[in-house]
Amino acid sequence: MPILPVSHLFAFARRCLIALAAAAFVAGCTASTPPEQVLSVPAPAQTYAAIVVDARTGATVFEVNSTSPRYPASLTKMMTLYLLFEALESGRITKDTQIPVSANAASQPPTKLRFRPGETIDVDSAIRALVVKSANDVAVAVGEYLGGSEEGFAATMTAKARQIGMRSTTFRNASGLPNDGQQTTARDMAVLGLALRARFPQHYHYFSDTDFMFRGKLVRGHNEMLGHVRGVDGIKTGYIRASGFNIVTSYDADGKRFVVVVMGADTARQRNAHAEALLERALNPTGATTRLLYTAEQ
Repeated sequence: MPILPVSHLFAFARRCLIALAAAAFVAGCTASTPPEQVLSVPAPAQTYAAIVVDARTGATVFEVNSTSPRYPASLTKMMTLYLLFEALESGRITKDTQIPVSANAASQPPTKLRFRPGETIDVDSAIRALVVKSANDVAVAVGEYLGGSEEGFAATMTAKARQIGMRSTTFRNASGLPNDGQQTTARDMAVLGLALRARFPQHYHYFSDTDFMFRGKLVRGHNEMLGHVRGVDGIKTGYIRASGFNIVTSYDADGKRFVVVVMGADTARQRNAHAEALLERALNPTGATTRLLYTAEQ
């Protein structure tokens, strides 16, 4: 085997060192610049808002537009239920208490249970009707019964929102039906979702209901994440034209708890898929940076 001149050996060694340095530089760039994750958003940027909160630590693990004003739609009923649970805890009412349905309550647009004025509903059924059916007639009946009037109840709802840390929420009605003055944020909805479990663990099971019997008929719900996504145990969906499709989702499994809020989606199916994607992202963090791809860009 021929022996290379010393000058050739130095040149070869120099090339090896340069190659190693280049490889180390590339590896260093790869380590310091995490990969990019593209996340499809089923909503235009001006209506979309989302947040994911670790319910055990209170840490925010994802958020976009989480403090921007949005219409809550039927997420409103989460606060109606909060005050109904408070009334139960104080002994003001029991689960057998009969709530009268006024002509005003009975006249609310669907979704509803279609009461006639003067009929009543017991508190236990009212809770299930709000959670499962998102019944507007029941929400107004509850508001009128507990607040004297729906307007008075809405003022109490807003005061309670401030008390539990919802800084940017104003309620004008008990149902979430359209009202320009009724606004919230994704962050405030997460605060409410966390508060419902923390304050009323004994009643939280209601949010897992997918149907209930009322007057001999089975009333089915429309929160399709329940029973389809492992670990999801509530909480509430909502929609009006001004808000798009909203959801507050609670996850509790394998020692992990999260609350996921998505607001402003174009369809219920896309909203659910996006909430599931955000939940998966929280459960399996990769460290990747996230680039959002809104509806108009897709």
